[in-house]
Amino acid sequence: MRWRSHSKRLASEVTTEGSRWRPVVAAIPRHLLVPRWWSTPEGESWGVWQVRDGAASPDEWVRAAYRNVSLVTEVERAHADLAADGTVLTGVPTSTSAMPSLVLRLLRHAQIHDGARVLIVGTGSGYPAALVAYRFGAERVTSIDISLYLTDAAAGRLATVGLQPTLLAGDGTGPLPSSYDRIVSMTGVRPIPPSWLTALRPDARLVTTIAATPLILCAVKNTDGRAYGQLAWDRGIFTAADTPSQNPSEAVPAVAEDTSGEEGLSRFPVARIRPFSDLAVMLELAAPGVRHNYEEHADGRHTIRMSHPDGSWARATACADEPSPVVQGGPRRLWDLWDEVRHDWLLRGSMPAYGAQAVIESNGAVQLSRGTWRCIVQ
Repeated sequence: MRWRSHSKRLASEVTTEGSRWRPVVAAIPRHLLVPRWWSTPEGESWGVWQVRDGAASPDEWVRAAYRNVSLVTEVERAHADLAADGTVLTGVPTSTSAMPSLVLRLLRHAQIHDGARVLIVGTGSGYPAALVAYRFGAERVTSIDISLYLTDAAAGRLATVGLQPTLLAGDGTGPLPSSYDRIVSMTGVRPIPPSWLTALRPDARLVTTIAATPLILCAVKNTDGRAYGQLAWDRGIFTAADTPSQNPSEAVPAVAEDTSGEEGLSRFPVARIRPFSDLAVMLELAAPGVRHNYEEHADGRHTIRMSHPDGSWARATACADEPSPVVQGGPRRLWDLWDEVRHDWLLRGSMPAYGAQAVIESNGAVQLSRGTWRCIVQ
């Protein structure tokens, strides 16, 4: 297969001229790391997946591998490598070969230098490890993933292209086998695993996304055991380390459907909560784990239902931009919290988390601050 022209085109798309990463991207045969993947069949909606086999369709293979997109390799823990030809299933991705430009953004945030010992949490297809190993030397790179199949498959495929970083099967949020100058996580976490702070050397740097948000956290370990940094003016979305789904727009428990509760009126309209939008992120920071769904009715009304694992729930139905009659119950008032989030966002004029200063405590809790805004991620 003639793949080099495609990898060069990808490199020119995801790097700037003169970037030291450009020849690295051009040199990595990404298609060999993703021989089979899942894609949504034509005419189907996201969440329906059909296995694709690169060897059976080389043209499709090279087009898919060298586009700047994430390739879904595992759905509900079913890996494409192990699926029978023609398999169709439904569910959410649990592993991907991440979008090359997103991988590179995290590696740039990591500020890796020659001689640094690098740990990549979340091996996936092995593509991030391949980039770092090619540029800085495989002997400096370790990658860990909870899936033994993923690490074994990635190790074999990387070896075929002459790269042999250390790949470990294990919990990347648990105790780590060594100390590192850089930890770069390709999975979202919340809170920060305390083991990362233990494994980081003084003045070493970590980069990760906060689970269920696009927020990228960059921090440097201090001699006091904490790490100090900030949330980048950037976005990145990865599968969370401890859950197969980060999309809160999913089934809400029946308690939110028609249960009687405390009634009230919101001055804000009923509007769809877009996943990973600024408002959705502020809600996630304020109340991690809120689930919500949105329904449009034939008569022009709109309904939002919310629930939380602690048993709290809320629903509201209204037309257009009318004030919203609200019913809610449980240990806390989710709709009141949602209104507070929207009110705060309007007062500030933007989402305050971007650029916020961050202090990571030894227990993994993250204290965020920007101006008068404060938040603890734990």
